[in-house]
Amino acid sequence: MEEIPLIASEPLFCLNEPHRKKNDAFIMREAARMGFLILTDLPESICIRQKTRDALLRFFDLSETQKQRLSRRSTVPNNTNRYRGYFPLSSGIIKEGMDIGPVAPVLSTPGDALTESTPYPEDSELPGWGVLSRQIHSRLEIVGAALMRALARGLGLEENFFAPAFKGGISTLRILRYPPWPRLAELYRLPLKPISLDRFNIGGEHVDSGFVTLLQQDGVEGLQAQSKDGVWIDVPHLENSLVVNFGQLLQRWSGGRIRATTHRVLGQDRTRHSIPFFYEPRVDARISPLPFRNGPQFEPFFYGDHLWQAISAFPEFQSTERFTNFSDHRIRNGAH
Repeated sequence: MEEIPLIASEPLFCLNEPHRKKNDAFIMREAARMGFLILTDLPESICIRQKTRDALLRFFDLSETQKQRLSRRSTVPNNTNRYRGYFPLSSGIIKEGMDIGPVAPVLSTPGDALTESTPYPEDSELPGWGVLSRQIHSRLEIVGAALMRALARGLGLEENFFAPAFKGGISTLRILRYPPWPRLAELYRLPLKPISLDRFNIGGEHVDSGFVTLLQQDGVEGLQAQSKDGVWIDVPHLENSLVVNFGQLLQRWSGGRIRATTHRVLGQDRTRHSIPFFYEPRVDARISPLPFRNGPQFEPFFYGDHLWQAISAFPEFQSTERFTNFSDHRIRNGAH
């Protein structure tokens, strides 16, 4: 039975070139083959331990009224935020969650939902939660940047090749809660006892849209990745580790050298939490073919346009308004 490969994180942060080169080659091989790996033995300064994870997930202890104040406009029409914020269980959405944007403000474009700020709970409601979520976002940015450099080296590029696109990026920290299967069955009038696991795929088979995703799990099983031959592989939970998978942007940018892997979540008989972090460029980053000899060519595009097109397929974003003429605005104003 195929398993998700493990890789130690230490070489990502070291300066020993031979050691790092061997690690880069392993990452590239598994990025092309499996598209999923588990980054282990994270440094203490970056590691998100169970106590910290539990404190972040206290968000779900807020009352419905408190969460409504943080909801997107698609759920609460009087709210102003469209992209960041809370989304509840609703028709077609079998999880609830909160999307948290960058710590530093990004360059805002009028009408561009992707650059809006994050609504936070009042400190009186969840003391210290805003500070904690920003700290975790910053830690995972460090890991994302280290992987970005390793992937550049593995592709035969200068290690900071991708870095300009990520200056002012819009990386997202998301916290998710999946209700236990009996609760979902009650909400959506589904069979209480499905015939088989394949009959209650609650996460929707999908690939992520961005550059790279870093995922913290909570120990409740359910996440599966699909191998190239179509077999579903369980993604285990390991403490002090991060699950890594690669997104559509990187697959497209690398000319298919790196694989964006289809994955899903299976319903369980108990509540499941997960904390994905989507490491992303800035919205006006212009994505052009990499400088490979005889490499695949494509028409350059802006990351914001790619992202909006991709996320519009997800139930939690389908009723969200688009921003206006993003590409036209950027081109008129000389983005490059």
